[in-house]
Amino acid sequence: MNHTVFITGATSGIGEATARILASRGYRLVICGRRIERLQTLQKELEKLTSIYTLNFDVSDKRSVLESINKLPSEWNRIDILINNAGNAHGFDLFHESNMDDWEAMIDINVKGLLYVSKAIIPGMVERRKGHIINIGSIAGKEVYPRGSVYCASKHAVDAINNGMRLDLNAYGIKVTEINPGMVETEFSLVRFKGDSEKARNTYKGLKPLTGNDVAEIILFIISRPDHVNISDVIVFPTAQASATIVHREK
Repeated sequence: MNHTVFITGATSGIGEATARILASRGYRLVICGRRIERLQTLQKELEKLTSIYTLNFDVSDKRSVLESINKLPSEWNRIDILINNAGNAHGFDLFHESNMDDWEAMIDINVKGLLYVSKAIIPGMVERRKGHIINIGSIAGKEVYPRGSVYCASKHAVDAINNGMRLDLNAYGIKVTEINPGMVETEFSLVRFKGDSEKARNTYKGLKPLTGNDVAEIILFIISRPDHVNISDVIVFPTAQASATIVHREK
């Protein structure tokens, strides 16, 4: 397998699970993240399976993103598949009680970060008239729920950007896919609740949520379809979840 896959947010959750499953199938990986120690640990593990290159940057830092990607060595700068996975949720407050710093963090990472990375990589795909972009959205990009207005807005933006990309890149033979998970048990809730592990655990109490690996397996399936097949939009829930707000919990 000679395809090179670029994964943002590879140091935890869906990104880390995707890196592992793709490495096991022989994809060459550029793994990116803010936490250098985790990146190095993951690189050491996965380089036993495939070729790995790491980039340490925060996707919300435009200069760092562009400089890091533009300086990729020649043997790594042809990106076949881009997985825009990096994202976050900060706070779970009513709109009028929420923290504007939390707003900034979500918009900077979920929206601007995706734009910066995409802008750096997509022109090469256009030039080659081939490539695949996978944007990790959320059910929050399809629905709005209480106490999540700005997070939902950021994921609605991802949905709009994804759909716009698909239109703009259609003439160049580039596939564009959005995956919108419901409840996935990762570090997501721990970040949202600012390190409160009890609140994070209660998010998934009484049900079996998705795992990062569940989503990673979907990504593997999507990118392994024939050239003429593009799976453009996927919503995936745990069985216990029916919508952003309707969840069955066992007592």
